[in-house]
Amino acid sequence: MNVQEQINAYISSQPEPKSSDMQTLHSIILKLKPECKLWFLDGRNSENKVVSNPNIGYGFQTIKYANGETRDFYQIGLSANTTGISVYIIGLEDKTYLAKTYGDKIGKASVTGYCIKFKSLATVNIPVLEAAIRDGFETTGN
Repeated sequence: MNVQEQINAYISSQPEPKSSDMQTLHSIILKLKPECKLWFLDGRNSENKVVSNPNIGYGFQTIKYANGETRDFYQIGLSANTTGISVYIIGLEDKTYLAKTYGDKIGKASVTGYCIKFKSLATVNIPVLEAAIRDGFETTGN
């Protein structure tokens, strides 16, 4: 299965309305950055143990760790969670930026240093979410 097939299978495996919301978000992200690299992480580590929810990744960046090591990774992540959907903005230097910039405008969502979590798209201001995603692409690209 290629990455696009894995993404489609993951999205369609979600219950409604989460599946439709994720498909809408997938389309929005691809519209914002149509040429971006797509990733799919199944949530398993090298020992095949589940360590996180599966993630769809968009874009490309090289993350540099404090010890000097680097890792290629995505810029924007999309994942289903038990109560809704998480959008990850990976690689922001300022861990207060998302909350300060979008927290009071985004609607009914939890905004942390790198994650915007919400129950459904109906509860968030979609143009503000799009702005946060666009900002993430612009801020974290190599």
